[in-house]
Amino acid sequence: MMYRAYQTFANLHDPVRLFASASERVSKNWFGNFSLNPMQRLAAHYEQISLLGFTHARPDFKINSIIDSLGAEQKVREELVYSTHFCNLVRFKKEDIEGQPKILLVAPMSGHFATLLTGTIKTLLKDHEVYVTDWLNIRDIPLSCGDFDFDSYVEHIINFLKVIGPETHLMGVCQPTVACLAATAIMSEDKSSYAPASMTLMAGPLDVRMSPTKVNELATSKPISWFEEKLIGVIPSQFNGTGRRVYPGFLQLMAFMSMNPDRHAESFRKLYEYRVNGETEKADAIHEFYEEYFAIMDLSAPFYLETIRKVFQDCDLPNGKLTYQGRLVNPKLIKKTFLLTVEGERDDICGIGQTLAAQDLCSGLAGYRKSHHLQAGVGHYGVFNGKRWEAQIYPVVRNHIQSAL
Repeated sequence: MMYRAYQTFANLHDPVRLFASASERVSKNWFGNFSLNPMQRLAAHYEQISLLGFTHARPDFKINSIIDSLGAEQKVREELVYSTHFCNLVRFKKEDIEGQPKILLVAPMSGHFATLLTGTIKTLLKDHEVYVTDWLNIRDIPLSCGDFDFDSYVEHIINFLKVIGPETHLMGVCQPTVACLAATAIMSEDKSSYAPASMTLMAGPLDVRMSPTKVNELATSKPISWFEEKLIGVIPSQFNGTGRRVYPGFLQLMAFMSMNPDRHAESFRKLYEYRVNGETEKADAIHEFYEEYFAIMDLSAPFYLETIRKVFQDCDLPNGKLTYQGRLVNPKLIKKTFLLTVEGERDDICGIGQTLAAQDLCSGLAGYRKSHHLQAGVGHYGVFNGKRWEAQIYPVVRNHIQSAL
């Protein structure tokens, strides 16, 4: 009923947004870009209305070229390398550039598409060949394709590392850090030649007992039965995934936004002011962020509920109880993979120490194979996107990967 009610509201609201979007374009095209023009103010209002709504379609990455570390422009080609029912493995390949380190960037499955990491990818492409897990929206996947759970997540990482080949560098951003560590531990125990050469874990909930945040407190404030009863919906019949039990993406996004409502309200206020004052570049930056931020995907109920229980409530990984396909995950068996953990000083989703915990869990690694970076002045998103990511965090990541070659 919850999902059906949401979809009914969305269906009613979409024509309003489409009208506002069309009206915005007409106002701009017919009446110019003069900040004192009343129609431009109206167009700015229309822009806000058209932007205030969710879409379940993945936006484009829009990565056609990048500026490399030498300042040269390089054309980039996006390729589908491998595909499963639940995920596409996408490669971003620079034309006429060969032999650069290969990175598997594991995107979060937390209500947004992998395109949220577009800025991360562009920066990594300066010196690397980048592969990305482009997770598909579960509401578009028929029930006949089976369920997707925590083991499925880890299995995808293991299989993708094998597809890419040996000496691949693994990077997990936020939620997938747990699965990345699990995959590396299993492959290390199996002495697989495809185990990652290095592993970068960024702003992830490896041990949520450290510096608990509001997200952690919410996950532990109710029994798992409450989450299943209150937060799980069923995909309506109009979609390919009809009948699937999911944690709806709109619930996840609203939860994130409720943590900082004043910040989002201020962003929309600035969007209007920048637009009417003719500060197009600043306005476009805010518009592009929310266009991506409001593109949402649903999560498989088994995966979501297992993540709540295993990662946030029972802390299976730091307690030495995490399993993969019935096998105990033992990070102590990681002996060769270089490890870098990265945290943000102002992260209100993954507190300080939660990612650093991987350093102690991977006690089998020699000291010279482990390093940690705490970035001052950034929140969760700033760990992997924005000016400080590009200018201060990325050089640490690049040097970490170079040390493992």
